[in-house]
Amino acid sequence: MLITAQTSPLSKNGTPYFCIVMSSRLKIGVFGVGHLGKIHVRLILELQDLYELVGFFDPSDGHAESVIAQFKLKRFADPQELIDACDCVSVVTPTLTHFDIAHKAIRSSKHVFIEKPVTETPEQAKSLLHLAHEAGIQVQVGHVERYNPAFVTARPLIQRPMFFEIHRLATYNPRGTDVSVVMDLMIHDLDIVLSLVNSSIRRVSANGIAVVSDTPDMASARIEFDNGCVANLTTSRVSTINMRKMRVFQPSGYLSVDFLHHQVEQISVMQSVPAGIDQVMALTDSKHFVTARPHVENSNAILEELCSFHRSITEGQEVIVSIDDAYRALDLATRITEKLKTTFVAASDNK
Repeated sequence: MLITAQTSPLSKNGTPYFCIVMSSRLKIGVFGVGHLGKIHVRLILELQDLYELVGFFDPSDGHAESVIAQFKLKRFADPQELIDACDCVSVVTPTLTHFDIAHKAIRSSKHVFIEKPVTETPEQAKSLLHLAHEAGIQVQVGHVERYNPAFVTARPLIQRPMFFEIHRLATYNPRGTDVSVVMDLMIHDLDIVLSLVNSSIRRVSANGIAVVSDTPDMASARIEFDNGCVANLTTSRVSTINMRKMRVFQPSGYLSVDFLHHQVEQISVMQSVPAGIDQVMALTDSKHFVTARPHVENSNAILEELCSFHRSITEGQEVIVSIDDAYRALDLATRITEKLKTTFVAASDNK
């Protein structure tokens, strides 16, 4: 048994904590060693007290040769052979292969970390969900923004959100354009909103436009909840700037969360201003805006994901992003995508 000290700012409700884990190392295999998969490989190797990386599977000779040269890892030719050699697997392959790999791993009673979106369809996600529950294994999904240090700092401050304004803008990158911008980028923010709003969805509307690909590259969605909360989301992968910003309005005030620059700003409505507060703007004689900028403890979100995955297996802790959460986000993303089919203008129409 190894004594592993981990400092992590995460828990299920976002409350910081420090924990000491008593555990043996988990044997892990990585499926897919492209851009993101290679990051997983590097970080898993950094977590030597938690994981033993037994090897990887990737049908691409180019990807494989690069990883072998850099990390001296074993390449497995048969997916099942890699699964059998591990306690858990990390699935970082293209989305269309997620279901088959995860299905094999779960049927073999192996714990699974799987990148977002969890599967191609909600039906596939629900199938994995039921299978995982029956197998009694842990499945964690890589909605990495839940581990973003800015969101981890802001999460305890968000109590009764009633309105969201979210912008996720990215400069063009050919990687990911095999799916719509909703599945590629907006799904991050859909997961965030669903994790914060405890209410059923009443109505969804959306529109979008394809600019450089055959699927929408820019999209806007409006989600209305039964409790009156509204979320407006705008996403683009053909922007001239990069932006990942969320504004949340609630009865107690307003929060701005900058996922890109790891900053949080909180504006609270107060009747009396505590001593020592300088940033105050009077609204009326009895109400004031008080501005605070909570300190954000910097961290590597993917590294935190992998540490969280280890804790869920060795300690039985509830995963931060469960397959149930991922199913809800994928189902909502699919609803939005269906709306876009009837509203978006294809790039070919603009010629």
